[in-house]
Amino acid sequence: MDLLNNFWHLFLLSAPWLMLGLFIAGLLNVYLPANFLNRHLGKEGLWTTVKAAFIGAPMPLCSCGVIPAAIGLRRAGASKSATTAFLVSTPETGVDSVSVSYVLLGPFMAVIRPIAAVCSAIMAGVLVGKDSELHQHQNTASDEKDSESTSCCSSKQPEPVTTSSCCSKEAPPKPEQSCCSKQTPKEPESVKTTSCCSTEQSSKAVESRFSKLKRAVNFSCNKLLEDTMIWLMIGLFFAALVQTYVPESYLSQWGNGILAMLVVILISIPMYICATASTPIAAGLLLSGVSPGAVLVFMLAGPATNIATLGVVGKELGKRAVFAYLIGVIGTALAFGFLTDYLVAQYGFVVAPMMGEEHEVLPHWLSLGAGIVLAILMLRLLLKMVLKKSSQTGKSIA
Repeated sequence: MDLLNNFWHLFLLSAPWLMLGLFIAGLLNVYLPANFLNRHLGKEGLWTTVKAAFIGAPMPLCSCGVIPAAIGLRRAGASKSATTAFLVSTPETGVDSVSVSYVLLGPFMAVIRPIAAVCSAIMAGVLVGKDSELHQHQNTASDEKDSESTSCCSSKQPEPVTTSSCCSKEAPPKPEQSCCSKQTPKEPESVKTTSCCSTEQSSKAVESRFSKLKRAVNFSCNKLLEDTMIWLMIGLFFAALVQTYVPESYLSQWGNGILAMLVVILISIPMYICATASTPIAAGLLLSGVSPGAVLVFMLAGPATNIATLGVVGKELGKRAVFAYLIGVIGTALAFGFLTDYLVAQYGFVVAPMMGEEHEVLPHWLSLGAGIVLAILMLRLLLKMVLKKSSQTGKSIA
C-alpha cells in the first residue's frame, strides 16, 4: 500500500512539470524555425554544446518535463551533443532550484550547484558528440570501401531520367548529362524565374495562430506523450521502490568519501526526482551525516541519470550514447563532489540546512488537476494502442 501511495504522490508531483515540458516541446516543434536550430544547435562541437547547456540551465523543468522538450529539440534539428547538454543541465539546476538551495543548503551550495550542473552538461554533451562523430566516421569509411568498385564514369550509365512539372500534364524530357562532362546544361529561363504552382502555394502560405497552437497541442498530447509515457511510468515506479524500501539512514552510514558518493549514485539512478524536489532530501542527508560533496553528487546524478532519461537517450541518441552520457554526468559529479569537500574543509564554507516546515513548490490543486488530465491522456493513448494492435491481429488472422 505504501508503494502505491508513493507512486501516486510522485506521479502528482511530476504531472505539472511533464505537462509543461510537453507543451514547450510542441511549441518548439511548430514555432521554432528549423534554420535557427540548425544554425545554433545543429552542429557537433564545443561551442554548440556550451550554448545548449546555458539555454537549459535556467529553465524550470524537472526530469519528467525535460524529456519531451529534449526530444522536440532533437527532432527539430538539434545535434546529439546539444540535445545531451540540454537534457543534463535542465533537470540538474534551474532558477527555482537555486533559490530553494539558498534557503535549505546555504549560499555556497546555491553557487556551486549550477556551476557543476553546467560543467556536467558540457562534458556529457562533448563525450556524446565525440562518440557520434567516431561512429559516423566508421560508417563513412565502410561506405567508401563498398563504393570503391563503382565509378560515375563506368561504361554502364543509368537510364536518362525525365522530369515533369507538378502542374502540367506533359513536360519536355531533361537532357542527358554525364557526371564526367565538362559542360553543364543550362536550365530553362522559365524554371529560374517562376514557380509552377505559385498560385496554389500562396493560398496555403498563411496559417493562423490558433491552428499552429492546435498543432502544437496535438503533437504534444499524441506523438510525444506516446514516446515518453512508458519510460515515465518505469522511472516513477523505480523511484517509488527506492522511496519506500531505502530509508535515508541507509545513506548516512556511509559518511563521506568516494564510497559514500558511489552509494549515492547507485541509489539516485533509479530515482525520478527533479532539482527542486531533491533539495529537501539533500538537506535531510546533510543532517543525517552525509558529506556536502556526496550531497552535491546526489543532486547532480539524481535528476540526470534516472531510468526514464537513460531510456530516452538510448532510443533517441543510440545505445552507444548512453555510456558516454553516464561517464560525462557521473565523472563530473564525482569531481565536483571532491572539490566541494575540499573547499568546505580548506576554507570553512558553511553548508547548513535550514530545515523548517515542508516547502510545497506547487499548490496541491494544480498538481492534482494536472495528474488527472495526464492520466486521462495516457489512458486514451493506451486504449488507442490496444485497439490498433487488436485490429492488426484480426487482419493477420483473416
